[in-house]
This record gives sequence, C-alpha cells and structure tokens, in this order.
Amino acid sequence: MNCEQCEKCHKPTTLCICGAILPQTTRTHVLILQHPQEPDHEIGSALITHLALPNSTLKIGLSWRNLASILNQKTVNSARWAVLYLGSGVKGTISAEETLQFVSQKGTPVAAPDALDGIIVLDGTWSQAKALWWRNAWLLKLRRVILNPKHKSLYKELRKEPRKECLSTIESVAEILEALGEPAEVSQHLRALFAQLLNQCRAKRLAEKNEKK
Repeated sequence: MNCEQCEKCHKPTTLCICGAILPQTTRTHVLILQHPQEPDHEIGSALITHLALPNSTLKIGLSWRNLASILNQKTVNSARWAVLYLGSGVKGTISAEETLQFVSQKGTPVAAPDALDGIIVLDGTWSQAKALWWRNAWLLKLRRVILNPKHKSLYKELRKEPRKECLSTIESVAEILEALGEPAEVSQHLRALFAQLLNQCRAKRLAEKNEKK
C-alpha cells in the first residue's frame, strides 16, 4: 500500500483531500488546541479544519500561558471568547432547539453574549481533551458553551464516541459556526470535506483487508 504522506495535511496520500479544500471566510476566529498525542493520520480532522478556515489557529501542546500568548497578541478580551465546555451538561432546563447553550462556571444556563471574537475547541480523545481543560487554568475565565448537535456524527462505524454530543473537531466547528450565524455554506463545506475523508478511509481499509486475503 502507498505509505507516502501529504506535506500539507500530513495524511497518507490515499487519504489526502487537500484538492477539495476551499478556504472559507468567517468573522469568528476558531482556535483549536490539540493534544500532542492526538494527531490521527487517518481520520483526525483538526488540521483539515484549520486549512479550510483562514481565520483559525491550530496549536499542538499540553499547556499555554494564556490566550493572548497563543494568538500572539498583547491583550485579548476574554469576555468575547468562548470555549466548548466538557462538562456533564446543563444544570437546568433549556430548549431542545438550542444548538449552543452558554453556561456559568456551575453549569447553569446563562444568556448568550451579543457577539464573540472567537471560539476554542479542544482536540483529542475524551481523556486528552479533559487533560487540556485542567492544564490550562485560563480557560476557566472564558465563557463556556455546551453543544447540542443538530447533526449526527459522520464517523459511524469508524469511531465510537463516548457521548452523542461528542463529534469530530471539524463537525463541532461546523455546528458552532452555523449556530453563531456564519454562512451556511461554511458548515456545509466542512461536513462535505469530512465525509470525503471518511469515504476515502473506508475505501483504504477495504483495500487493505482485501490485500490480506
């Protein structure tokens, strides 16, 4: 099998979808913090998300001093940033129609802010994402938002998530941007890219299986 790797997306060339990526313009900055042990050479989606969103930042590591240092800015208004929260859910009643629910530090529903400059997503397995959460105390100062997905994950048989609201990074970003009022074509393109990646992964695994026969 072909083991060559794409220099841009770092995936095996049989899984590369760089030719399908059309950079999408957004007003919301997307910051992806990736656990260093997460990079999945097959179906990981963080780098693809970053390549598709010019207004995004991808950082790989375990801890950072603060948000301003990550963004290479002198100051950042943390009140205008939110982090996708890993809590056990909202403590209270919310509308099932709400894709995003902002919560307090105690997990109770609060009103959504008038506007956000950016959103932070933690990329990794469930345990890796929790490690990132607890190793970066400055995240506690940001607004917290819980995702109530409107779409089921495209992973299907390729990866089982611990909870229904646990989507891939690219799917989570698509849901968030759509809920924040970004153009629908942005989220549609992100989902289409992920669907193409997964289909190529299925084809690759089938070919490897047949080769072993």
